[in-house]
Amino acid sequence: MAHLHLRINELLKEQSISKNRICKDLDLPRGNFNRYCRDEFQRVDANLVVRLCQYFNCDVKDLIVLVDD
Repeated sequence: MAHLHLRINELLKEQSISKNRICKDLDLPRGNFNRYCRDEFQRVDANLVVRLCQYFNCDVKDLIVLVDD
């Protein structure tokens, strides 16, 4: 079964941003953010997607990819 992968870890590494920094900048609870980083989510908040795209200065297609298992 296919699943969505949020490329948060890759974008953090590419832009040399720490998880602590992005959580503070976006006022996100670290536990929730870590679940998104591990693709352990059932739903993705559209507002969060917009905020992440703006933060990373990227398009949705650069943030979310469909992975075939």
